Formats: sequence, structure tokens, C-alpha cells
Amino acid sequence: MKKQRDEEQGNSRLILQPDNPDVADGMPDPKLIADHSDDHLGSVLAAGVSRRTLLKASASALAAFGGTLPSMRAFAEKKFDEVVRIGYLPITDAAALLVAHEMGFLKKEGLDSERPTLVRGWSQITEAFQAHKFNLVHLLNPIPIWMRYNNKFPVKITAWDHTNGSALVVGAHTDIKSFKDFGGKQLAVPYWYSNHNIIAQMLLRDAGITPVIRPQDAKLGPKECNFLVLNPPDMPPALAAKKIDAYIVAEPFNALGEIKAGARMLRFTGDVWKGHPCCVVAMHEADVMDPKRAAWTQAVHNAIVAAQIWMAENRKETALLLSKDGKNYLPFEVAVIDRAMNFYDPAYYKNPLAIKHMDWQQSRINFQAWPYPSATKIVTEELKKVVLTGDRAFMDDLSADHVAKDLVNYDFIKKALENNPKWRKDLSVPQKGDPYARKEVIKV
Repeated sequence: MKKQRDEEQGNSRLILQPDNPDVADGMPDPKLIADHSDDHLGSVLAAGVSRRTLLKASASALAAFGGTLPSMRAFAEKKFDEVVRIGYLPITDAAALLVAHEMGFLKKEGLDSERPTLVRGWSQITEAFQAHKFNLVHLLNPIPIWMRYNNKFPVKITAWDHTNGSALVVGAHTDIKSFKDFGGKQLAVPYWYSNHNIIAQMLLRDAGITPVIRPQDAKLGPKECNFLVLNPPDMPPALAAKKIDAYIVAEPFNALGEIKAGARMLRFTGDVWKGHPCCVVAMHEADVMDPKRAAWTQAVHNAIVAAQIWMAENRKETALLLSKDGKNYLPFEVAVIDRAMNFYDPAYYKNPLAIKHMDWQQSRINFQAWPYPSATKIVTEELKKVVLTGDRAFMDDLSADHVAKDLVNYDFIKKALENNPKWRKDLSVPQKGDPYARKEVIKV
């Protein structure tokens, strides 16, 4: 990395000039520039992009998507660890796991847990999980599909961390007012294997825009939008520096972008796919399938459900707890977290119209754990349609029905939910009929 002062403007700037020109999407790095003239923006955003973990993430992602994946034999055997070790990214998707630890729900179940470890990017947390540094993590919904069926790693989805909780924002420097305006633009997603990538490409295809993956200096057609991967903490500074035109990511980076980076809300993802999954609870298969570990695994899921119910009933308190003004799990002031969790005002977000389906009665983020098979099937099928990099041949014959049955374990979370019926109040759960089955609603 090279640090460089912008003496002409009188501002301290950090310019990322990676030794390796490739980033997680295999394209040239956008050379993010974070302006320190705003103390909060500088301390929260620029501190994140200044770390060398961006380069480490680049190498990890390139290896993962370059077809050099290790075989099953390369992974060490998972030994049982009674201490709950949580890894998380600084996003509200992790809230259930963080609250389960902080509020003592894991302890109430007789479990010891270390304070959760913050990780900056999806490549890093995936690698740490595979190395057994963590035995409980939240991962983007499609990542375990890639891990299990391409990487041949024994991972299981055991619950959802939350529903909704993401959005697509555009820069103040752009003329974007609708998805038809994305021709010639640069759009960042947090990972190729993400529901963010899936939903963004749904929206653009519907608007007649073709998603492509090219170098940022490549010429784009009038109906082409270039996609690139950035870690969530790198998105707001890239937008503020006009290095990208828009990004789609989990909260609180949309709220942070609105408050500190001049971002304008274009659409909430929960208003596109009603009650959609984003991050899921992932565990090692050995911890899920070994009968000798069943009591431990059940206790983990009891604590997760208790945490979700507590959060749903104490949203303001949750925002404070997670913020740097509270227990400092997320490095943002409480106003940012509170906006990310609670501000979903159709009158405020009417121009452009970011909330079109108020009759869905969703929130900016919701909390319920049941991993609907119907949603897993949609994610599997949509992955076959999206533009992404790397060898995707493993998806050619991948059956959505098989993934829903093989990748996801429903036993522990169902028992935990049965013992906590309040979960049914969440409006991403069908309010009539069988709460464990639903028809997915997607309206772009």
C-alpha cells in the first residue's frame, strides 16, 4: 500500500494502490479513495480500507474462484469444541449471534462462548471457518452452496440469522433514478455468491440492462452495467470517491452511506423479495450430524431463537447494544445502527420509490430463523442465471430439491422454534396456515 497526501485540497487522503492489481472479482482494483476531512467518515471508513486484509481477501477469492479448490481430503477433521466461537462481519445480519452471546442466551443454555470475532470480508470468514477457527458463523446464503458442492467442504445451513436487511443505494454524483439508468454504470456487490448479486441482476434484467464483469476502465455499452466485488466496509468510501456508482449490501452500510457518503436509497431488497434470506447460520457438518453433539447443537439454536425474539421486541436496545456507543460489536454510532434497523418510512423514501409494497408489512430488517426450503430452491436456481466469475460447472446438474434437503438441517431449529412460538409473529412468516411452508413472493 502507498499512503499519499492531497496537499492541494488540505485533506488527508488514503489511496489504495495494491501490490496485486486483482481484487475479489479478478478485475483491476478501483483504487478506493477515502476522504478524512470528516472525522467520522475517516475513522469508520478509511480505517477499514487501509488494512492489508483487502489484499488478503483478493488472494483468497482469486484462489477460490480460479478453479484451484482443495479436495475434501485437504480439510482437517472437525474436533468437537464445547466453547462457542463466533465469527462475524460488521453487519446487522450477525445480530442474532452477537446478541445470543452478549445477552447471555448461550450461557443460559449452559454454553461457554468467547466474545465474537469481527472479520472484514467473506473470503476471510469462509477460510477461518474452514480452518475451524470458528464453529458458528453467519454466511451469505449462497456461500454454503459453493462451499459444499464446489469446494467439497462439509458445511451445513442450520437456520436463518434474519430476513431482509439489505438495500441498493446510488451515489449523489449519479443521474440514476431507476434501474433503467444503470447503463454504463459501476455496481458493487459484496460477493459473487450472494443474494445481493442475485437480486441486483434480477432488477437490472427486468429493466433491460445487461450485467457484465469487466475491468473498470473497459468501455460499456449503453445497456450494460459493470459488476465488481468489494468488501462491505470498502463500499461507502468508494461511492463517496465516485469510484463506483452504486452498491447493494447488508446494513448498516446502506444507512452509513446515506448519512456519511451521500448515498441515495433506490430500493430495499425486502421490497423486491418478501422476507428474503440474506445471511444464514452455518455450522460444521460434524457438529450437526454427530449424535454425541446433539445437545450442544440444540442449545446453540435455542439461544439463537431467544436472541431473535428479544431483538424483535427490543429494536432500539439492540441498536444501542451493537453500536460503538454500546458494546462495540459494530464500529458505528448508534444513530447509524438505529437507522439500519428501524427506519423504513415510505413517505421519506418516495422519491425515488424505494418501498413499493407497503402491504407486505415488512421491516427494514426482520428476525426469524426458519430456513424455508422454498427460498433455498430459488437461490439455487437463480445462481444458474447470474453473471459471475470462476468455474460454475458444479451448478449445471445441481438440483434445487437436493440442495434444500442435503445442505440444510431443519431438526434443531424446528425444535427451538416449537419451544418459542413468538417467532410466528414475524411478518416474513405466513400468518395463516403452516408457518413452516410459504410461497416465495418476488416482485421487481
